[in-house]
Amino acid sequence: MTKPLPPSTRAFDQTVVKSQVTDEKLVMRRREQIVAAAVELFSDQGYYRTTIQDIARKAGVSIGLIYQYAQTKEDVLLLSLMSVLESYKQEIPLSVTAISDPLEALWSSLATFCRIIDHRRSAAVLAYRSTKSLPREQRELIKQLELETNEFIAQRLRDCVAAGVFREINVDLVTYQLVLYAHTWALKYWRLSQITTIEGYIEQGFDFFVHAMATPKGLIQYGQFLAVHRVRVAKASGKASKTARKAKPDDQV
Repeated sequence: MTKPLPPSTRAFDQTVVKSQVTDEKLVMRRREQIVAAAVELFSDQGYYRTTIQDIARKAGVSIGLIYQYAQTKEDVLLLSLMSVLESYKQEIPLSVTAISDPLEALWSSLATFCRIIDHRRSAAVLAYRSTKSLPREQRELIKQLELETNEFIAQRLRDCVAAGVFREINVDLVTYQLVLYAHTWALKYWRLSQITTIEGYIEQGFDFFVHAMATPKGLIQYGQFLAVHRVRVAKASGKASKTARKAKPDDQV
């Protein structure tokens, strides 16, 4: 049975996709299960070649049960696409809750975005491949969700400009450049994963964008940020190494 995806909110809202079941927790749990199977199948064999029967078999449920939680295959695709967008919407704001420095907040937002993409690569690629298969009304809903999630990046850029860290920029355009950079990790993973890790990808991308936009003041703050960031990475790496050593049996150390 396919492992369920992390839960989201609106992706499992019964006002978006009708369900015959009224228990919200049950709806969420079942839709997570169905979406996990659907994303894998849509990604592996394509949306049009995948049937509801295929999804039911993969999810380990009956066809009738799926129709209790989604009326059509288009509904299942919509839930699949919304699940990854809702992941951005939940996790990116949480990543900057305790951060006051605008440059660090932008870093955290982009890093979280990229890590979600890395965790949900199949769903991210599916969005590019299959959104056009949705009815117009559902496509518009996906577009609206995209704009809402992109706003988390846009606001961080505005904060950097307001703080004098970045020069005046076209925020909407740069937002999409950052978003597409994150998406490219999934779209070209076959090659990028041979060149670097996801953390290396985040660091090099952020460095490139900062140098393209930073003011002299911003470059000074970026240098300070890098010094602190490298210490954090070193500490985290040290803790991970100690944990790994402790986990080994004595005869393997």
